[in-house]
Amino acid sequence: MKKKLLSAVIAGFMAATPVMAELTFSALSYRTGAYGNNGIPFADGYLDYFTLLQERDGGIGGESIRVIECETAYNTEKGVECYEATKGEGVLSYSPLSTGITYQLIPKVTADGIALHTMGYGRTSAKNGQIFRNVFNFPANYWDGASVGIKHLLDINNGDIKGKKVALVYHNSAYGKEPIRTLEELSKKHGYELMLLPVDHPGQEQKSQWLQIRREKPDYVLMWGWGVMNPVAIQEAVNIRYPMENFIGVWWSGSENDVLPAGDKATGYKALAFHAVNSDFPIFDDIQKFVVDRGKAAGAGDQIGTVLYNRGMYNAMLITEAARTAQAIAGKSNISQADMIKGFEALEMTEEKMAALGLPGFGPSFSVSCENHGGDGMVAVAQWDAGAGKWSIVSDFQASDMSVIQPLIDEDSGAFAAENNLSPNCN
Repeated sequence: MKKKLLSAVIAGFMAATPVMAELTFSALSYRTGAYGNNGIPFADGYLDYFTLLQERDGGIGGESIRVIECETAYNTEKGVECYEATKGEGVLSYSPLSTGITYQLIPKVTADGIALHTMGYGRTSAKNGQIFRNVFNFPANYWDGASVGIKHLLDINNGDIKGKKVALVYHNSAYGKEPIRTLEELSKKHGYELMLLPVDHPGQEQKSQWLQIRREKPDYVLMWGWGVMNPVAIQEAVNIRYPMENFIGVWWSGSENDVLPAGDKATGYKALAFHAVNSDFPIFDDIQKFVVDRGKAAGAGDQIGTVLYNRGMYNAMLITEAARTAQAIAGKSNISQADMIKGFEALEMTEEKMAALGLPGFGPSFSVSCENHGGDGMVAVAQWDAGAGKWSIVSDFQASDMSVIQPLIDEDSGAFAAENNLSPNCN
């Protein structure tokens, strides 16, 4: 296990000097294995943001920051081991960047009274905070993504996709299976035919799936992929000359790492997004000055502004804003794990707050409450331009279809409550 202390170390303290309190956070990261190529920039952005706050501001609300990094290799068993090895360190929140690990940690954090933030992944029904009291999945979840993906198809087909064929190429895991129920219900509402094409870990073998796509000619392909699966799928689509503008990945299938291997032929590929995908934000100047130039970057410093680096940074920013909210509610800077949960539950992100943080327009405004741990679920569509070497948002951010999603959340969270003898509670 690798522990990384991001608080400043000041030598020569006298024995009588009081010990400064620290706010401790977890980084369950993966820099190795089939998913390391995507895990590295995310982890770097996450850690660099905490370092920025420590170096520039002296911490959060006057308290020094400590981050404990533990390598999971995207392995559920290792993720649980990391949790068990670090939970006694006073960690205020965990973000495992893995749906499989999330499912295993939900009962553990519930019993231990620790917050779990699964931004854009994990168990979607955790949006119901009356049941999942310690789990937060704002600002958007998989079912929001599936819904807005279908909304995009409706938008480009004058509101009618009846009779269209939509394929889902998905990682054959808890993560990849998350959108299926939503897409099935949406198919009943909108009249499209849904094809399901699972891809086994790690995703390097996809010939049969894309031969089936070439044979059955779906009008659109959605993808729930991660790691090596993504560039392999995009290359296979290129090989069968599938139109890129009809190929849409979830946000975990929409980074530079996913499209660059296919070169110019990846142009037109689309991906869902719950935050901006460009690099023109004032905060990056501060990261360069206070983190990279001081030799304190988690990585080489060459990923700043890329999609996954930005997402890791965004994850850390939302956690730290929840910590600030907790400090305000508790009336003290040295908050507890219970205080942190209250901070998450009262978090409000406004355009004004984002701008003050150096991220104007980076993501939609949203708020969290006891009843709603998932935020407002606003999602947009991004598109890759290989010639320009960048992603661009090509749609408005729009809300998911809660008339379909809310009953699914109620059903799934209700089943969890029944299995665990829980009653809805906001006290």
